[in-house]
Amino acid sequence: MAKKKVMVFGTFDIFHPGHKNFLKQAKSFGDFLIVVIARDETVLKVKKRKSLNNEKERLFAIKNSGLADEVALGGLKNKYAIIEKYKPEVICLGYDQKFFIDELKDKLMEMGLDGIKIRRLKSYHPEIYKSSKLIM
Repeated sequence: MAKKKVMVFGTFDIFHPGHKNFLKQAKSFGDFLIVVIARDETVLKVKKRKSLNNEKERLFAIKNSGLADEVALGGLKNKYAIIEKYKPEVICLGYDQKFFIDELKDKLMEMGLDGIKIRRLKSYHPEIYKSSKLIM
């Protein structure tokens, strides 16, 4: 029987309990969790600052957590190509995720993947576990 694939995206700088909760919530929507790590170049463009840990360190932290079945770096040119590659049944978004999601439904339709469900997950103590607060 094929496994139900769930995909999430993030920077995951300073891998904290909020991130762990996010991955566990996402995993509850399927059997196989794919975590896509934002590239250093993308983080700089989107957040207007470098991440504290580079993409390889962030990728290793997620792999090392044991919470993901597969961890991959995002694309530099086409941000949506990785969705086409893995064809998940569900894409889970963080409660505060803003980037690359405005046109997500349209892009999925263009790729013929409009059957993918999009779920917005709940926050986990955002007053404590939010990377921007932990970086200060």
